[in-house]
Amino acid sequence: MAQKPSIPKGTRDFLPAEVAKRNYIYNTIRKSFEVYGFSPIETPSFELSSTLLGKYGEEGDRLIFKILNSGEKVRKADLKALEDGNLARFSNSLSEKALRYDLTVPFARFVVQHQNEISFPFKRYQIQPVWRADRPQHGRYQEFYQCDADVVGSDSLLYEVDFVLLFDEVLSNLKLPDFTIKINNRKILSGIAEICGEEDKIISITVAIDKLDKIGVDGVVKELLEKGVSENAIEKIKPLFEISGSTESRLKQMKDFLSSSEIGIEGINELEFVLEKVNELGIRTAKIEFDVTLARGLNYYTGAIFEVKANGVKMGSICGGGRYDDLTSIFGMKDMSGVGISFGADRIYDVLTELDLFPATVDNSLELLFINFGEEEQSYCLKLMKEIRKNGISSEMYPKSAKMKKQMKYANDRGVKNIALVGKNEMEEGIIQLKNMDTGEQIGLSLEQVIEKLKK
Repeated sequence: MAQKPSIPKGTRDFLPAEVAKRNYIYNTIRKSFEVYGFSPIETPSFELSSTLLGKYGEEGDRLIFKILNSGEKVRKADLKALEDGNLARFSNSLSEKALRYDLTVPFARFVVQHQNEISFPFKRYQIQPVWRADRPQHGRYQEFYQCDADVVGSDSLLYEVDFVLLFDEVLSNLKLPDFTIKINNRKILSGIAEICGEEDKIISITVAIDKLDKIGVDGVVKELLEKGVSENAIEKIKPLFEISGSTESRLKQMKDFLSSSEIGIEGINELEFVLEKVNELGIRTAKIEFDVTLARGLNYYTGAIFEVKANGVKMGSICGGGRYDDLTSIFGMKDMSGVGISFGADRIYDVLTELDLFPATVDNSLELLFINFGEEEQSYCLKLMKEIRKNGISSEMYPKSAKMKKQMKYANDRGVKNIALVGKNEMEEGIIQLKNMDTGEQIGLSLEQVIEKLKK
């Protein structure tokens, strides 16, 4: 018996109607990216392992898909590491390439590699798939698309302002009715670590804090203890989990808490500038919230941190991003400040589907199907169809003269909007019987009238 075909967990096939909806999302995002002055680039689906490893923290490294060496390169496998039980080293010796985990680190590599071919500040957008060996679950896939926009070569906070506005514009254009842009600053988190006397454990603290909404206060405390953070420091951190009130109130509470930390106050000032400018310019739909627990456990953020959630939907963040001042330095290019955001197209698709927010006009349904009555009629209709297609109207001819019932079933299955019936009488009169598949209305029209009607 033939094996039943299947695909790997965490991946999906997309039917034509689904692809049309996804393209609607991509095109909406792309349009706003270009309005805001971003230019498109593309990078390979896989990179050298050395480009990716060590850039996302310990947890991120575990989720990178590695590509197994082939041919003679297999001989390079470190068998001694296997004998010694060093599985990580053995695994690395089997692979020199890996699928990209995100678009940001490859972008940093791109900037360094092409620095003499681009002008700074350099604003790019990129819409491509990424891969993560994560446990598949609702809203979390092993293959998914990211839609990124980044600026490198400037430390101006005006770009942070632009990105908040861009979140609001794109999601408002997608008709998402209720979403929150959460914002924090990594300097505030560094200030917290400084106040607690645990500066060397900033990464452990931020990774644990970022999980607050998933594992609760007790879970965060447990993880901090496991990472070696002192109980005294934890007691100083815990009150921050209870901060509430408006964004202005929260910022004031944090300013009091961080009064003795220069870097912490710098982070507060940066946030206040961004929020003030956004408030002056105005937003359409978004709620904006300062969230001191927002850390987005990636190691490379150094300033602003963004996360967007759709309210009323059981889904993780649908967008995120932040500033990463020293990212390009890992590839030998120092003093190159950068900031960027990413739209999670797959999660946005799931949210729009759940809330039934896709416009009725978003489909790839065939506009016109010519019924095939025989060879003579077929030759005649092919010429008509050529003229119709010249006017940008999707159309096709049923491939052979089958029973009408079979041709109509095909039309229904394809979601065809109109059918054209052209028999010998119509050929003699120079008309097309155009039937609307929704209303059942049928009318005889000239070729020019059909084109005019369908173009509308």
